Order: sequence, then C-alpha cells, then structure tokens
Amino acid sequence: MDIKLNYNPQPATRNLQIQITGSKSETNRLLLLKALYPNIKLENASNSVDSKVMIKALEFSNPTTHNPQLIDIHHAGTAMRFLTAYFAIQEGKEVVLTGSSRMKERPIKILVDALNQLGAEITYEENEGFPPIKIKGKKIIKNKVVIQANVSSQYISALLLIAPKLENGLELTLEGDLTSVPYISMTLALLNEIGIETSFENSIIKVNPLPILLNAIRNTHTITIESDWSSASYFYSIVALSEIGSKLQLSNFKMNSLQGDTALVEIYKSFGVETVFNSDNSIIITKVNSHNLLPINFNLNDSPDIAQTIAVTCFGLGIGCHLTGLHTLKIKETDRLEALKTELSKFGATISVTNDSLTLLAHNLFENEYSPLEGYPQGGVATYQDHRMAMAFATLAVKMPITIQNAEVVSKSYPTFWDDLKSFGFQIRERT
Repeated sequence: MDIKLNYNPQPATRNLQIQITGSKSETNRLLLLKALYPNIKLENASNSVDSKVMIKALEFSNPTTHNPQLIDIHHAGTAMRFLTAYFAIQEGKEVVLTGSSRMKERPIKILVDALNQLGAEITYEENEGFPPIKIKGKKIIKNKVVIQANVSSQYISALLLIAPKLENGLELTLEGDLTSVPYISMTLALLNEIGIETSFENSIIKVNPLPILLNAIRNTHTITIESDWSSASYFYSIVALSEIGSKLQLSNFKMNSLQGDTALVEIYKSFGVETVFNSDNSIIITKVNSHNLLPINFNLNDSPDIAQTIAVTCFGLGIGCHLTGLHTLKIKETDRLEALKTELSKFGATISVTNDSLTLLAHNLFENEYSPLEGYPQGGVATYQDHRMAMAFATLAVKMPITIQNAEVVSKSYPTFWDDLKSFGFQIRERT
C-alpha cells in the first residue's frame, strides 16, 4: 500500500500527547528471558511485528528430532540472532530458523561460530554464514568464547541472554572496537534487574550460572518496559521541521534510559528542539528556536538506528551533516546507507556514503512551496522493506506533500505510526 501525506499543522499552543509502546529492543530481550524464567511479568511490551514474531517462535515446543520444526521469522533480525542462541540450549529440540529473502542475505556466522565453539550444534541449510540454519539443542558445558565486537551488538546480547542457563555460566571476550555499546549495557542491566550477576571489565564480560540465582528469580518479577526512543525520533524530526513553538508530549520515557537512542535529547538541540522530562515519566519536546545553519557532525556508533531520521531532518532543514559510526547499517533490513543516498538524491540532495559514513551538503530546495498532491518526487519514496525508511521520510511531509511506498512496513516496529501522525495534523490517504 502506498500512501500520500499532507500536513496541516496544529496550533502551537496545543499540548498533544502520544503514547508510544514499549521499546522493541527491551521487549525482545525480556521475552527471551521470560521464556527462560517464566515468573517474569512484562508491562508495556512492544506491539511490533518483530516482538509478535518472537512470541510465536518462543511458544514452539516438543518437535521430533527426525522432523525439525521450521520457524520463519520473516524480516525480524533481532529475533533471528536471539532465537539462534535460545534454541541452541533447548535440549532435545531441533529447529530450522529461516526468514525473508533479505534475511537470508544478512550474516550470522559470527554468532553461529561462537555458539559452536561453546559446544552447540548449528549447521547451514543453504549458504555458509547465512540463514536458514538448523539448530539441534544441546546442554552446553564450555563457558569461554571470543567474539568480534565491531559487527553487531546483537550477537553479543544473544550470548549474554542465555549465559545464566549455561552449566558454567559464560566468560565472553570481545575483540576489536565495540559497536552499539548501549545495547550491550541494556542487556546486562536487564539481567541484573532479574537478579543475575554480571561483570564487564577490560573487554571481558562474565555472567554467573543459574544455580546461585534460584532464590533471586523464584518469585514473580514485574518489569515495566520503557517506551521506544527509536520511535520517538520521528516526532523529534517533525517538531524540528515545524515552526517555533510546536510541541508534543510523549509518554513513558526516562531520563536515565537503558536505550542508546536517548542521544536524541542532545542531538536535536542542534535543530532547536528542547526536551523536558516530567515526574510522570513523560517528556515534552518543543521547537524553541531556529536551527543551527552550520553543518553538523555526529558519531552514531552507539545509536545507528536514528541515522536515517537525522539525515532526513538535516535535509528538510537545508543544513549539511556528516554522520559516522554507521557500518552496521549495511546489514540491516536493507543497505540503509545506499537506500538513503538513492532516496534523498531523488529530492535533489547532494549526498555521498562510504561503508560507515554519510555526508549531506547544505541546500535551499525548500525556499519555494511544493504543491503536487502526488508528492515530490512523483514516484514517491521507496522503503526497501525497511520500517525506518518509511517513518524517517514521512516527516518530510511537514515541508511538502509526499508519497511513501509500501507504507505497511512500519508494522515491523511501530504499527500505530500512521494513526499517531494523523493526531498530529497529518492527512493520510491511500494512493491509487
């Protein structure tokens, strides 16, 4: 489904409130922990398709060893990594994890190698190093492994989440520069919250085994999941692209967040956006002054998921940017760097990308108003089966009518996104 977006701004004094559901990153980690420790109770869990895929896969039980169960996780990259580790320790169970055509192009060799070194039994069904993979669940005795730290933090988190269930716990040595450190810290913090002891010193992470933790997780433990900062980024972009005085309120966000994308608070100050944290764990974001006209430079190594939003915001404001630390974006739902280059170029942007960076030059394209209802460019923005491409580019409707192709892709992380845009003054209709 393709949609057309137009924007009729609400009065600047309106205090709009939007409730964003729980962080997908936190939810998927906690869903796996809940499968291991059923006494965990979750509140404000993500309603994303990715989380629903996790729930469905974790409900699987009792396959025969002669007929492995096929589990299709579609486009859910987090689910692929976390479930690979989870099923590796499910003794007596045998599964084949597969996914979409794009998922079959996304590497998983580093995680599979690490698990196999620990004693798991995982093999490739098609191409070496890529899904689909066959997993025969086993009891894992070994507790020391080395893994590259500069590819995807999800590999590391997958190992950490199952570590307390290993016979002797886990000692994980990280080689190379760490990527997305906040996501590793998030995993360790969630383990700590349910009573699991961990340490992280000198590139070595240690997680204690289960036996000493029985009392700590025996009783029901309720965890309220913070709302998703990645999803909040699109509203930061809308406010940044709007007139001074525009504001909205977002619910269930914490000043001391586990999520790396809370970097938005500081980054969007460059675009004239101020964040106020309220005592009820809501935030108010307001366009308080004009944005900085000078080109900006950000290293997003700890928060790569907001790179698309920032790049589109900069383009919409006509300012240049140089974004680095983006090497993981090439193995996401699409090659996000090339996708950004292709789609922004359609609007006349001057943009270049490398394996880990993006450079956008300043421009004055938005001095004149655009009026075609079909949007500019006429064919609309291609989304490449990537939810973040759809949501990041949707914010440009503040500046002009725009068409988004395959708009339903937002369900991967934020199913109610288009409804929430309507409440902020966007008009959305299906393109025929």
